[in-house]
Amino acid sequence: MANGQWPMADLRQLEFFLLRYVPDAVKDEFVNIGVVMVEAGANGNGFAEVRFTRDWRRVRCLDSQADVEMLEALEREIRGQLATTHDREVLLRRLEDSFSNVIQLSPAKGCLAEDPAAEIEVMASIYLEAGKVGGKREVSGRQRILGKMREAFEQAGVWGLMRHQIAVAEYTHKGDPLKIDCSYRPNGEIKMFQAVSLEADVDAAKVLAFSYPRIAEGIAKKEKASAVLTAVVEDDLNRMDEAVLFALATLGQSGIRVAAAGEMGGIAEVARRELRA
Repeated sequence: MANGQWPMADLRQLEFFLLRYVPDAVKDEFVNIGVVMVEAGANGNGFAEVRFTRDWRRVRCLDSQADVEMLEALEREIRGQLATTHDREVLLRRLEDSFSNVIQLSPAKGCLAEDPAAEIEVMASIYLEAGKVGGKREVSGRQRILGKMREAFEQAGVWGLMRHQIAVAEYTHKGDPLKIDCSYRPNGEIKMFQAVSLEADVDAAKVLAFSYPRIAEGIAKKEKASAVLTAVVEDDLNRMDEAVLFALATLGQSGIRVAAAGEMGGIAEVARRELRA
């Protein structure tokens, strides 16, 4: 392990774009309904997948007459084309030409990932998950924070140098379902970052606080490194709310740092310097 850096697996060069449902081109209102990801420069043999939303409420809210069955069939059609078309450039042009104005493609973006299958799931969760209500509100809150984390690290040019969706079972015990959003290793530390929505439910903070000592212990044994975990929370938390105060105290008592999403620019800049990106 040269210079104490994180041992990196080969990162794969990917590009992705969003499929947008645009029922009225004049109003130019849209809903993201799908993510397509392909491996760049792989001569048709690399990763190619599509993920569509499974919650059509936002589509129906935008267009009560939306043909959801047609949209679901579109996912199957695109998956078939991805499996049979070996020239990715031809495929992208075909997709652009095939859709009427009702389905539009966003500009393509590039990214690097160790595991493309995990990466497209992250993209789908960020871009496609609808905001929930009631007991499910934490999903939309967490995804908003995660989106800000990713954006900051991407702008600093380090997202592709980081590990994503780290299964803590490799450090704790088999069957542990917790995954850490992202991490990188400068020198003898492994710095980890987890989006945590405290507006909706303090349970996420309690689970993270309960798990962290075991994660840190496992990292020390397996990686011979110290662990630093930062929980990234909402900017506008109600610091007078007893549940929020309890969650913050619980995180702190477990040695977990807490940062607001608005601080991500500075955190990402530190990562850039440490990774010499």
